[in-house]
Amino acid sequence: MFAGAGAGALFDGGGFMASQAPDPTSSPSKSRGGAQRLIPLTVKQICEAFDSSDDKYNLVVETSNVKLLGLVMNKVERVTDVSFTLDDGTGCIEISRWMSEIWDSNEMALIQNGMYVKVNGHLKGFQGKQCVVAFSVRPVINFNDIALHFLECIHAHMDITREKGGTPAQIHEYPMMTMMTTPFPNVLNPYQVSLQHPGHSVMSGSSNDIYNLVLGVLQEPSSLACEHGLHIDEIVKRVGLPTTKIMEIINYHVDSGHIYSTIDENHFKSAFNG
Repeated sequence: MFAGAGAGALFDGGGFMASQAPDPTSSPSKSRGGAQRLIPLTVKQICEAFDSSDDKYNLVVETSNVKLLGLVMNKVERVTDVSFTLDDGTGCIEISRWMSEIWDSNEMALIQNGMYVKVNGHLKGFQGKQCVVAFSVRPVINFNDIALHFLECIHAHMDITREKGGTPAQIHEYPMMTMMTTPFPNVLNPYQVSLQHPGHSVMSGSSNDIYNLVLGVLQEPSSLACEHGLHIDEIVKRVGLPTTKIMEIINYHVDSGHIYSTIDENHFKSAFNG
């Protein structure tokens, strides 16, 4: 997914134009500054970066625009700005958005408590506390973006650490912890495919194979290419097991969030790349 691209290539400029990025040191009435490096981070990564003795990592985070994703809480509207708390499951951070232009007001009018949003902004510190001055706050429409955001956080952390001479252990220790503690339980984590069947503490090796086989059929490129997924009869045909057994396995994977039904209760598609 990210092969062959460094953090600079992926995140420099962050996909927004220079006119969109505000000067973090300016007042709301001043013109917006140039684009800076945009780094996807979790709140915990921000806190640990500023609390750690790794000045190089701290400098990268402090001098960069950041990309966050989380739940909106405690929204407060004022004449000059709108502020709220962003909770991404790893921690909370204060977000403020200046109401400099009409589109700022229009954008923030759509944001309500309880919504998942994507925030682009600049980190600022005040009395030892970090906050983000946002220049973009957008609702999350496709919830695959949540899983994607945490993958981007992992990649950015690995790339920054590698650039700063981190060891493999340092590179992998934090990101894996982040992914294994994904704060949104209803969002599929492709690295956490549980193979524990309901009602059984641990499945046997043969049961594992069967459950993996059915999931593998639904993850084949030809299956993913089908807009409506595969019909249960097609899965039975490919796997060669009784329909009742296939339905048992299908129901397990649906309950686990690995697959989902599409146009009816007989068509299913993998949630990994669907």
